[in-house]
Amino acid sequence: MPVGHTALCDLLPVKGVKLAAVAAGIRYQGRNDLVLFELAEHSCCAAVFTRNAFCAAPVTVARQHLAAQTPRYLLVNSGNANAGIGETGLADARKTCSLLAQSTGCDAQQVLPFSTGVIGERLPVDKIDAALGNAIAALSEDGWNAAARAIMTTDTVAKGVSRRIELEGCQVVITGIAKGSGMIRPDMATMLAYVATDANVESGALQSCLNRATERSFNRITVDGDTSTNDACVLVATGVAGNPVVTVDSGVYAQFCDAVSEICLQLAHLIVRDAEGATKFITVRVESGRDATECLQIAYTVAHSPLVKTALFASDPNWGRILAAIGRAGIPDLDVSRVHIYLDEVCIVRDGGRAAEYREQDGQRVMDKDEILIRILLGRGGAAETVWTCDLSHEYVRINAEYRS
Repeated sequence: MPVGHTALCDLLPVKGVKLAAVAAGIRYQGRNDLVLFELAEHSCCAAVFTRNAFCAAPVTVARQHLAAQTPRYLLVNSGNANAGIGETGLADARKTCSLLAQSTGCDAQQVLPFSTGVIGERLPVDKIDAALGNAIAALSEDGWNAAARAIMTTDTVAKGVSRRIELEGCQVVITGIAKGSGMIRPDMATMLAYVATDANVESGALQSCLNRATERSFNRITVDGDTSTNDACVLVATGVAGNPVVTVDSGVYAQFCDAVSEICLQLAHLIVRDAEGATKFITVRVESGRDATECLQIAYTVAHSPLVKTALFASDPNWGRILAAIGRAGIPDLDVSRVHIYLDEVCIVRDGGRAAEYREQDGQRVMDKDEILIRILLGRGGAAETVWTCDLSHEYVRINAEYRS
Protein backbone atom coordinates (compact mmCIF):
# COMPACT_ATOMS: atom_id res chain seq x y z
CA MET A 1 0.00 0.00 0.00
CA PRO A 2 1.43 3.42 -0.94
CA VAL A 3 2.79 5.55 1.89
CA GLY A 4 -0.01 7.78 3.22
CA HIS A 5 -2.28 6.59 0.44
CA THR A 6 -5.79 7.89 -0.02
CA ALA A 7 -8.13 6.43 -2.64
CA LEU A 8 -8.40 8.08 -6.04
CA CYS A 9 -11.20 10.63 -5.94
CA ASP A 10 -13.68 11.18 -8.76
CA LEU A 11 -11.66 13.34 -11.13
CA LEU A 12 -13.33 16.41 -12.59
CA PRO A 13 -14.12 16.30 -16.31
CA VAL A 14 -12.41 18.90 -18.48
CA LYS A 15 -14.62 20.48 -21.13
CA GLY A 16 -13.14 19.76 -24.53
CA VAL A 17 -11.41 16.51 -23.52
CA LYS A 18 -12.93 13.06 -23.98
CA LEU A 19 -11.25 9.85 -22.88
CA ALA A 20 -11.72 6.11 -23.22
CA ALA A 21 -9.95 3.14 -21.67
CA VAL A 22 -10.32 -0.29 -23.26
CA ALA A 23 -8.69 -3.71 -23.14
CA ALA A 24 -6.40 -4.52 -26.07
CA GLY A 25 -4.60 -7.48 -24.49
CA ILE A 26 -1.19 -5.95 -25.16
CA ARG A 27 0.39 -7.63 -22.12
CA TYR A 28 -2.19 -7.73 -19.35
CA GLN A 29 -5.26 -9.93 -19.33
CA GLY A 30 -8.55 -8.87 -17.81
CA ARG A 31 -7.81 -5.16 -17.56
CA ASN A 32 -7.80 -2.03 -19.69
CA ASP A 33 -4.46 -1.19 -21.25
CA LEU A 34 -5.22 1.25 -24.07
CA VAL A 35 -6.26 4.89 -23.51
CA LEU A 36 -7.52 7.35 -26.09
CA PHE A 37 -7.78 11.12 -25.54
CA GLU A 38 -9.83 13.22 -27.95
CA LEU A 39 -9.04 16.95 -27.79
CA ALA A 40 -11.37 19.70 -28.95
CA GLU A 41 -10.38 21.46 -32.15
CA HIS A 42 -7.98 24.38 -31.65
CA SER A 43 -6.77 23.03 -28.31
CA CYS A 44 -3.23 24.02 -27.40
CA CYS A 45 -0.82 21.27 -26.42
CA ALA A 46 2.56 21.46 -24.68
CA ALA A 47 4.83 18.55 -23.82
CA VAL A 48 8.17 17.58 -22.36
CA PHE A 49 9.94 14.31 -23.02
CA THR A 50 12.77 12.16 -21.72
CA ARG A 51 16.37 13.06 -22.52
CA ASN A 52 17.39 9.41 -22.46
CA ALA A 53 19.47 8.84 -25.62
CA PHE A 54 17.65 5.53 -26.16
CA CYS A 55 14.29 7.28 -26.17
CA ALA A 56 11.35 5.12 -27.16
CA ALA A 57 9.88 5.22 -30.65
CA PRO A 58 6.63 6.92 -29.54
CA VAL A 59 8.68 9.71 -27.94
CA THR A 60 10.42 10.39 -31.24
CA VAL A 61 7.16 10.26 -33.20
CA ALA A 62 5.23 12.38 -30.68
CA ARG A 63 7.94 15.06 -30.81
CA GLN A 64 7.79 15.12 -34.61
CA HIS A 65 4.01 15.23 -34.77
CA LEU A 66 3.71 17.92 -32.09
CA ALA A 67 6.11 20.12 -34.05
CA ALA A 68 4.12 19.63 -37.25
CA GLN A 69 0.45 19.98 -36.28
CA THR A 70 -1.95 20.69 -33.43
CA PRO A 71 -2.89 17.33 -31.86
CA ARG A 72 -6.45 16.02 -31.87
CA TYR A 73 -5.74 12.65 -30.24
CA LEU A 74 -3.39 11.11 -27.72
CA LEU A 75 -3.02 7.31 -27.90
CA VAL A 76 -1.49 5.60 -24.88
CA ASN A 77 -0.72 1.93 -24.33
CA SER A 78 0.61 0.17 -21.23
CA GLY A 79 2.48 -3.13 -21.04
CA ASN A 80 4.86 -2.49 -23.95
CA ALA A 81 7.33 0.41 -24.14
CA ASN A 82 8.04 0.15 -27.89
CA ALA A 83 11.64 1.03 -27.02
CA GLY A 84 14.89 -0.53 -28.17
CA ILE A 85 13.32 -1.80 -31.42
CA GLY A 86 15.02 0.59 -33.86
CA GLU A 87 13.33 1.51 -37.14
CA THR A 88 10.69 -1.19 -36.63
CA GLY A 89 9.52 0.54 -33.48
CA LEU A 90 9.23 3.87 -35.27
CA ALA A 91 7.23 2.27 -38.07
CA ASP A 92 4.91 0.62 -35.55
CA ALA A 93 4.34 3.88 -33.65
CA ARG A 94 3.54 5.69 -36.89
CA LYS A 95 1.24 2.85 -37.96
CA THR A 96 -0.90 3.20 -34.82
CA CYS A 97 -1.24 6.91 -35.57
CA SER A 98 -2.28 6.20 -39.16
CA LEU A 99 -4.82 3.59 -38.08
CA LEU A 100 -6.44 6.00 -35.63
CA ALA A 101 -6.39 8.79 -38.20
CA GLN A 102 -8.19 6.58 -40.72
CA SER A 103 -10.88 5.82 -38.15
CA THR A 104 -11.43 9.42 -37.05
CA GLY A 105 -10.78 11.43 -40.20
CA CYS A 106 -7.86 13.43 -38.82
CA ASP A 107 -4.31 13.62 -40.12
CA ALA A 108 -1.87 11.02 -38.77
CA GLN A 109 0.36 13.83 -37.51
CA GLN A 110 -2.52 14.99 -35.31
CA VAL A 111 -2.08 11.82 -33.22
CA LEU A 112 0.56 11.67 -30.46
CA PRO A 113 1.51 8.10 -29.45
CA PHE A 114 2.74 7.12 -25.97
CA SER A 115 3.82 3.76 -24.57
CA THR A 116 4.95 2.35 -21.23
CA GLY A 117 5.98 -1.15 -20.21
CA VAL A 118 8.66 -3.67 -21.12
CA ILE A 119 11.58 -2.48 -23.26
CA GLY A 120 12.81 -4.49 -26.25
CA GLU A 121 9.59 -6.18 -27.36
CA ARG A 122 7.75 -5.30 -30.57
CA LEU A 123 4.50 -3.38 -30.17
CA PRO A 124 1.48 -5.57 -31.10
CA VAL A 125 -0.04 -3.13 -33.57
CA ASP A 126 -2.72 -5.62 -34.61
CA LYS A 127 -4.10 -5.76 -31.06
CA ILE A 128 -4.19 -1.97 -30.85
CA ASP A 129 -5.92 -1.78 -34.24
CA ALA A 130 -8.55 -4.26 -33.12
CA ALA A 131 -9.33 -2.19 -30.01
CA LEU A 132 -9.48 1.27 -31.62
CA GLY A 133 -13.14 0.99 -32.63
CA ASN A 134 -14.17 0.24 -29.05
CA ALA A 135 -12.05 3.11 -27.78
CA ILE A 136 -13.58 5.63 -30.17
CA ALA A 137 -17.09 4.47 -29.31
CA ALA A 138 -16.39 4.76 -25.57
CA LEU A 139 -15.06 8.34 -25.59
CA SER A 140 -16.53 10.37 -22.72
CA GLU A 141 -15.67 13.43 -20.64
CA ASP A 142 -16.00 11.20 -17.56
CA GLY A 143 -13.21 8.83 -18.54
CA TRP A 144 -10.39 10.23 -16.37
CA ASN A 145 -10.54 7.66 -13.56
CA ALA A 146 -10.62 4.73 -15.95
CA ALA A 147 -7.72 6.22 -17.92
CA ALA A 148 -5.66 6.65 -14.75
CA ARG A 149 -6.04 2.93 -14.05
CA ALA A 150 -5.38 1.80 -17.61
CA ILE A 151 -1.96 3.46 -17.91
CA MET A 152 -0.62 1.65 -14.81
CA THR A 153 2.18 -0.92 -15.03
CA THR A 154 3.81 -1.79 -11.69
CA ASP A 155 1.77 0.93 -9.98
CA THR A 156 -0.40 -0.39 -7.17
CA VAL A 157 -2.88 2.50 -7.32
CA ALA A 158 -4.16 4.95 -9.91
CA LYS A 159 -2.91 8.53 -9.55
CA GLY A 160 -4.97 11.61 -10.31
CA VAL A 161 -5.65 15.14 -9.05
CA SER A 162 -8.29 17.76 -9.90
CA ARG A 163 -8.99 21.31 -8.86
CA ARG A 164 -11.04 24.35 -9.84
CA ILE A 165 -9.72 27.88 -10.01
CA GLU A 166 -11.15 31.21 -11.13
CA LEU A 167 -9.45 33.17 -13.89
CA GLU A 168 -10.81 36.66 -14.47
CA GLY A 169 -14.32 35.66 -13.43
CA CYS A 170 -14.35 32.32 -15.25
CA GLN A 171 -14.40 28.93 -13.52
CA VAL A 172 -11.60 26.76 -14.85
CA VAL A 173 -10.90 23.06 -14.25
CA ILE A 174 -7.46 21.42 -14.19
CA THR A 175 -7.24 17.62 -14.01
CA GLY A 176 -4.15 15.44 -14.22
CA ILE A 177 -3.25 11.76 -14.14
CA ALA A 178 0.13 10.05 -13.97
CA LYS A 179 1.69 6.62 -13.75
CA GLY A 180 5.05 5.52 -12.41
CA SER A 181 6.50 3.45 -9.58
CA GLY A 182 9.97 2.37 -10.67
CA MET A 183 12.63 3.51 -13.15
CA ILE A 184 11.98 6.96 -11.74
CA ARG A 185 14.37 9.82 -11.92
CA PRO A 186 12.67 11.93 -14.53
CA ASP A 187 14.71 14.15 -16.82
CA MET A 188 12.23 16.63 -18.35
CA ALA A 189 9.10 14.68 -17.38
CA THR A 190 7.75 11.69 -15.50
CA MET A 191 7.02 8.14 -16.62
CA LEU A 192 3.73 9.30 -18.13
CA ALA A 193 1.60 12.27 -17.08
CA TYR A 194 -1.35 14.00 -18.71
CA VAL A 195 -2.76 17.29 -17.44
CA ALA A 196 -5.65 19.13 -19.10
CA THR A 197 -7.54 22.33 -18.50
CA ASP A 198 -10.46 24.04 -20.20
CA ALA A 199 -8.73 27.40 -19.78
CA ASN A 200 -7.88 29.50 -22.80
CA VAL A 201 -4.07 29.68 -22.83
CA GLU A 202 -1.70 30.89 -25.55
CA SER A 203 0.58 28.08 -26.79
CA GLY A 204 3.85 29.73 -25.78
CA ALA A 205 2.52 30.47 -22.32
CA LEU A 206 1.33 26.86 -22.01
CA GLN A 207 4.77 25.45 -22.84
CA SER A 208 6.46 27.90 -20.50
CA CYS A 209 4.05 26.93 -17.74
CA LEU A 210 4.71 23.22 -18.26
CA ASN A 211 8.48 23.69 -18.23
CA ARG A 212 8.21 25.59 -14.96
CA ALA A 213 5.83 23.05 -13.42
CA THR A 214 7.85 19.94 -14.31
CA GLU A 215 11.12 21.44 -13.16
CA ARG A 216 9.86 21.80 -9.60
CA SER A 217 7.82 18.60 -9.45
CA PHE A 218 8.57 15.62 -11.69
CA ASN A 219 12.20 16.71 -12.05
CA ARG A 220 12.62 16.70 -8.27
CA ILE A 221 11.63 13.10 -7.53
CA THR A 222 13.64 9.90 -7.59
CA VAL A 223 12.88 6.31 -6.69
CA ASP A 224 15.91 4.48 -8.00
CA GLY A 225 17.94 6.98 -10.04
CA ASP A 226 16.93 5.47 -13.40
CA THR A 227 15.53 7.70 -16.14
CA SER A 228 13.05 5.91 -18.39
CA THR A 229 13.24 5.69 -22.17
CA ASN A 230 9.56 6.67 -22.33
CA ASP A 231 9.13 9.67 -20.01
CA ALA A 232 6.54 12.14 -21.25
CA CYS A 233 4.34 14.82 -19.75
CA VAL A 234 1.61 16.59 -21.70
CA LEU A 235 -0.36 19.72 -20.82
CA VAL A 236 -3.50 20.47 -22.86
CA ALA A 237 -5.61 23.64 -22.83
CA THR A 238 -8.90 23.35 -24.71
CA GLY A 239 -9.95 27.02 -24.35
CA VAL A 240 -13.60 26.03 -23.85
CA ALA A 241 -13.92 27.84 -20.49
CA GLY A 242 -14.11 31.17 -22.31
CA ASN A 243 -11.70 33.16 -20.14
CA PRO A 244 -9.60 35.92 -21.71
CA VAL A 245 -6.55 34.26 -23.26
CA VAL A 246 -3.73 33.72 -20.79
CA THR A 247 -0.35 34.92 -22.03
CA VAL A 248 2.99 35.18 -20.24
CA ASP A 249 2.19 38.89 -19.74
CA SER A 250 -1.28 38.32 -18.30
CA GLY A 251 -1.95 39.28 -14.73
CA VAL A 252 -3.30 35.77 -14.09
CA TYR A 253 -0.40 33.89 -15.71
CA ALA A 254 1.36 33.33 -12.39
CA GLN A 255 -1.88 32.14 -10.78
CA PHE A 256 -2.48 29.67 -13.60
CA CYS A 257 1.11 28.40 -13.46
CA ASP A 258 0.91 27.98 -9.70
CA ALA A 259 -2.22 25.86 -10.08
CA VAL A 260 -0.66 23.64 -12.76
CA SER A 261 2.53 23.35 -10.71
CA GLU A 262 0.54 22.24 -7.67
CA ILE A 263 -1.22 19.56 -9.72
CA CYS A 264 2.13 18.32 -11.04
CA LEU A 265 3.71 18.35 -7.58
CA GLN A 266 0.84 16.32 -6.10
CA LEU A 267 1.13 13.80 -8.94
CA ALA A 268 4.91 13.60 -8.45
CA HIS A 269 4.46 12.94 -4.74
CA LEU A 270 1.91 10.22 -5.51
CA ILE A 271 4.50 8.50 -7.69
CA VAL A 272 7.06 8.46 -4.88
CA ARG A 273 4.47 7.32 -2.34
CA ASP A 274 3.65 4.40 -4.65
CA ALA A 275 7.28 3.62 -5.46
CA GLU A 276 7.98 -0.06 -5.93
CA GLY A 277 8.20 -1.59 -2.47
CA ALA A 278 8.33 1.77 -0.69
CA THR A 279 7.44 1.97 2.99
CA LYS A 280 8.60 5.56 3.63
CA PHE A 281 8.18 8.94 1.91
CA ILE A 282 11.38 10.95 2.29
CA THR A 283 11.97 14.67 1.78
CA VAL A 284 15.62 15.67 1.32
CA ARG A 285 16.05 19.41 1.70
CA VAL A 286 19.44 21.09 1.26
CA GLU A 287 19.70 24.69 2.45
CA SER A 288 22.29 27.49 2.60
CA GLY A 289 24.14 26.29 -0.48
CA ARG A 290 26.07 28.51 -2.89
CA ASP A 291 23.72 27.69 -5.76
CA ALA A 292 20.92 25.35 -6.78
CA THR A 293 23.30 23.01 -8.60
CA GLU A 294 25.30 22.04 -5.53
CA CYS A 295 22.15 21.75 -3.42
CA LEU A 296 20.68 19.29 -5.91
CA GLN A 297 23.98 17.45 -6.20
CA ILE A 298 23.98 16.75 -2.48
CA ALA A 299 20.26 16.04 -2.30
CA TYR A 300 20.40 13.44 -5.07
CA THR A 301 23.57 11.84 -3.68
CA VAL A 302 21.75 11.26 -0.41
CA ALA A 303 18.51 10.22 -2.11
CA HIS A 304 20.28 7.70 -4.37
CA SER A 305 22.55 6.16 -1.75
CA PRO A 306 21.62 2.46 -1.36
CA LEU A 307 23.07 2.57 2.16
CA VAL A 308 20.92 5.53 3.17
CA LYS A 309 17.82 4.05 1.53
CA THR A 310 18.22 0.63 3.15
CA ALA A 311 18.80 2.24 6.56
CA LEU A 312 15.54 4.13 6.05
CA PHE A 313 13.76 0.88 5.23
CA ALA A 314 15.14 -0.68 8.41
CA SER A 315 14.21 2.41 10.47
CA ASP A 316 17.86 2.41 11.53
CA PRO A 317 19.15 5.85 12.67
CA ASN A 318 22.55 5.12 11.12
CA TRP A 319 23.22 8.80 10.44
CA GLY A 320 26.82 8.11 9.40
CA ARG A 321 25.48 6.96 6.04
CA ILE A 322 23.91 10.39 5.42
CA LEU A 323 27.11 12.15 6.50
CA ALA A 324 29.21 9.95 4.19
CA ALA A 325 26.91 10.59 1.21
CA ILE A 326 27.18 14.35 1.69
CA GLY A 327 30.95 14.06 1.89
CA ARG A 328 31.25 12.15 -1.38
CA ALA A 329 28.86 14.37 -3.33
CA GLY A 330 31.82 16.14 -4.95
CA ILE A 331 31.22 19.64 -3.63
CA PRO A 332 34.51 21.61 -3.88
CA ASP A 333 35.97 23.10 -0.69
CA LEU A 334 33.05 21.94 1.46
CA ASP A 335 33.70 23.06 5.04
CA VAL A 336 32.28 20.15 7.00
CA SER A 337 32.56 22.09 10.25
CA ARG A 338 29.72 24.31 9.01
CA VAL A 339 27.40 21.47 7.96
CA HIS A 340 24.35 20.71 10.09
CA ILE A 341 22.19 17.60 9.49
CA TYR A 342 18.70 17.07 10.88
CA LEU A 343 16.21 14.20 10.96
CA ASP A 344 12.98 16.16 11.19
CA GLU A 345 13.69 18.52 14.13
CA VAL A 346 16.47 16.35 15.62
CA CYS A 347 19.98 17.68 14.97
CA ILE A 348 22.30 14.72 14.40
CA VAL A 349 25.44 16.49 13.06
CA ARG A 350 26.98 19.82 13.99
CA ASP A 351 30.53 21.24 13.89
CA GLY A 352 31.82 18.38 11.75
CA GLY A 353 30.57 15.51 13.89
CA ARG A 354 27.80 14.09 16.01
CA ALA A 355 25.78 16.86 17.69
CA ALA A 356 26.51 16.99 21.39
CA GLU A 357 22.84 16.84 22.33
CA TYR A 358 21.96 13.98 19.96
CA ARG A 359 20.56 10.83 21.52
CA GLU A 360 19.98 7.56 19.68
CA GLN A 361 16.40 7.34 20.95
CA ASP A 362 15.62 10.71 19.37
CA GLY A 363 16.87 9.53 15.99
CA GLN A 364 14.97 6.28 16.38
CA ARG A 365 11.74 8.15 17.09
CA VAL A 366 12.06 9.94 13.74
CA MET A 367 13.18 6.89 11.76
CA ASP A 368 10.14 4.94 12.95
CA LYS A 369 7.89 7.36 11.05
CA ASP A 370 6.45 6.76 7.58
CA GLU A 371 7.34 10.29 6.45
CA ILE A 372 10.75 11.79 7.25
CA LEU A 373 12.55 15.05 6.48
CA ILE A 374 16.32 14.91 6.02
CA ARG A 375 17.43 18.54 6.29
CA ILE A 376 21.01 19.53 5.42
CA LEU A 377 22.42 23.01 6.06
CA LEU A 378 25.69 23.74 4.25
CA GLY A 379 26.50 27.17 5.63
CA ARG A 380 27.73 28.41 2.24
CA GLY A 381 25.05 30.75 0.85
CA GLY A 382 21.37 31.35 0.28
CA ALA A 383 20.36 28.61 -2.19
CA ALA A 384 17.98 25.80 -1.25
CA GLU A 385 16.51 22.82 -3.12
CA THR A 386 14.23 19.90 -2.26
CA VAL A 387 14.09 16.36 -3.63
CA TRP A 388 11.56 13.66 -2.75
CA THR A 389 12.45 9.98 -2.59
CA CYS A 390 11.70 6.72 -0.76
CA ASP A 391 13.41 3.84 0.97
CA LEU A 392 14.76 0.69 -0.72
CA SER A 393 13.10 -2.52 0.38
CA HIS A 394 13.17 -6.27 -0.28
CA GLU A 395 9.98 -5.78 -2.26
CA TYR A 396 11.67 -3.41 -4.74
CA VAL A 397 14.19 -6.13 -5.58
CA ARG A 398 11.47 -8.78 -5.93
CA ILE A 399 9.28 -6.62 -8.21
CA ASN A 400 12.13 -5.80 -10.57
CA ALA A 401 13.60 -9.31 -10.50
CA GLU A 402 10.23 -10.71 -11.55
CA TYR A 403 9.16 -7.85 -13.85
CA ARG A 404 9.22 -9.86 -17.09
CA SER A 405 8.10 -13.18 -15.64
